[in-house]
Amino acid sequence: MDYQEHINQDVRLIILKALYSQDDYALNSSILQSLLQSYGHTESRDYIHNQLRWMERTVQAVKITEAGSILVATLTSAGRDHVERRARLEGIKRPSPEA
Repeated sequence: MDYQEHINQDVRLIILKALYSQDDYALNSSILQSLLQSYGHTESRDYIHNQLRWMERTVQAVKITEAGSILVATLTSAGRDHVERRARLEGIKRPSPEA
């Protein structure tokens, strides 16, 4: 795995965990961009949109709704199963076991 793919997989996991932590399992791409910065990922909104679209199209981990120039991502049951370690989604970093 190359360095960029390692970054992509980490970003995807952070996004899924952030969605999982919300009462409605949803966040917009602007909030996700700020959250990712707190984890050391200073990525563009286009990059985040591409990652969200990849997770929707490739592994069905999120469902996307467009709101103007912002995307709203909602966690799906497949994404929840990955975060809870009941299933493994290729292309997304595996979550660590909870202590």
